[in-house]
Amino acid sequence: MDTVSHSGNNAEGKFAYTVNQTDILTTWVESRAVFGKGEDVVVDGLDEMAQAIPFTVKGLDSDNGSEFINWHLWRYCKTNKIQPFRGRPYKKDDNAHIEQKNWTHVRKLMGWDRYDTREAVDAMNNLYKNELRLFMNLFMPSMKLLRKEHVGSKLKRVYDKPMTPFERVIASKQGDQVKIAELEKLYKTLNPFDLAKTIENKLEAIFKLANRRQSPKVTAVQKTEQKEKRPLTKVEEKTFERLSNIFPGLIIHAKDSKQEKKKA
Repeated sequence: MDTVSHSGNNAEGKFAYTVNQTDILTTWVESRAVFGKGEDVVVDGLDEMAQAIPFTVKGLDSDNGSEFINWHLWRYCKTNKIQPFRGRPYKKDDNAHIEQKNWTHVRKLMGWDRYDTREAVDAMNNLYKNELRLFMNLFMPSMKLLRKEHVGSKLKRVYDKPMTPFERVIASKQGDQVKIAELEKLYKTLNPFDLAKTIENKLEAIFKLANRRQSPKVTAVQKTEQKEKRPLTKVEEKTFERLSNIFPGLIIHAKDSKQEKKKA
């Protein structure tokens, strides 16, 4: 588990966080938005996710953030017979699985804008609790690495067959049968295309609630890439970054010498 900050360019004051959780065996993901990252709201979010997950939570693995390493969460784990674990300080690879989900399930959708109102948190949870969790867990398959083989000088990676998190829960035979039956019944009534459309509509509504004054601005490098429709070289990137620091809002047009030669 981990938290994703929605602070924009300013980490001061109170703003939204996403508490993100994934299971390594089944790749099931649950997310909840909280206002601030105090001990109480984080534990409430974890407890709400535990009720939604279709299997029993036996352990929680986190980093060393104060939102997780505290007596409040320790008492919660002890009461619910959950074993707490934590990664080594400054070793992000210890939590590689959740770091991946932080991108695919949160940052890729919500972006880097600042959300600092309860209205925004409620809108994010309206998406997390409904269409997004159903779309990601019931309809989005993934492959898991089984082993690596050396074939001569090459390294061959062998993966299992694509399966959705829900299919992995069923295959594990360790899920809550009541919750699985409810999800199977719900699955038959869902259309992934309708879910995707609803997700897009809800994201548009969430974006309107962002605090644009304290959200990241488009840099000169990004503007140039959008204009030229081609990736910049490392030399161009460094040059443009230096110029953008001196001249904010500058748009630079880079000529592609290869394209010019072809036209000639």
